[in-house]
Amino acid sequence: MPVSNDGAPRAADFDPGFLNLPARPAKPRQAGLTHVMDKGLNLREIEGLFDTAGEYVDIVKLGWGTSYVTQNLEKKIALYRSFETPVVCGGTMFEAVYARGKLDEFKSWLAHFRFGHVEISDGTLDIPREEKLALIADFARDFIVLSEVGSKDSEVVFAPYQWVEWIKEEKAAGAWKVITEGREGGTSGIYRPTGEMRTGLVDEIVHSIDFHDLIWEAPSKSSQAWFIKQFGPEVNLGNIPADEVIPLETLRLGLRGDTLEKFLVDEA
Repeated sequence: MPVSNDGAPRAADFDPGFLNLPARPAKPRQAGLTHVMDKGLNLREIEGLFDTAGEYVDIVKLGWGTSYVTQNLEKKIALYRSFETPVVCGGTMFEAVYARGKLDEFKSWLAHFRFGHVEISDGTLDIPREEKLALIADFARDFIVLSEVGSKDSEVVFAPYQWVEWIKEEKAAGAWKVITEGREGGTSGIYRPTGEMRTGLVDEIVHSIDFHDLIWEAPSKSSQAWFIKQFGPEVNLGNIPADEVIPLETLRLGLRGDTLEKFLVDEA
């Protein structure tokens, strides 16, 4: 059986089957990541998710501050770990910690629950730029950092050059991936309040940034299909609802009408 980078067994590479589907590497993947939102799944639901779609789940985010009020958090994290899938708290949890001045306590809490990843964002609070970069560098010494760029306020619009500059700075500070804000409903950040994609902004970002360094928040089918058609199956997508993991994988493979022609018919 093939093994992962840490020597643990992992599933064999993707079998294209009789349709000769486009190749998808097995976990742990370096590209084409599916970043799933857990808004309060119970243990049975997690088991069901991984029984049906575990090979397509690359990282799980415990949305906003849900991790702090989840009664069986230790059991949940242990279950995700048994499926060799990393877990990260939502960025709002970090911002709450920052607002309360509890960064050292937060680190101890993360270590206690064996989180290997942490998200650092400033989508709601105004964290001074240099301070955010210093925090990314600090946390990156002990954790794998996902940082997030963009505001959760749909009325706040930043110029494309600012997005590019901030993403580059946060990568340089130690972020593993930078998440582009879109919120759970796709109504801010890289989206207009109506849900329409800010395509010009996305174009400006990928002109200067390797899209493999990014996780695009894409909670809706239309946004997922748009990114996959623009950048291919190996684009990293985030804020995916648990019940949308398999539908997303069909988009990546051309097994849904939105991408069938591009990835199966045209290729054939």
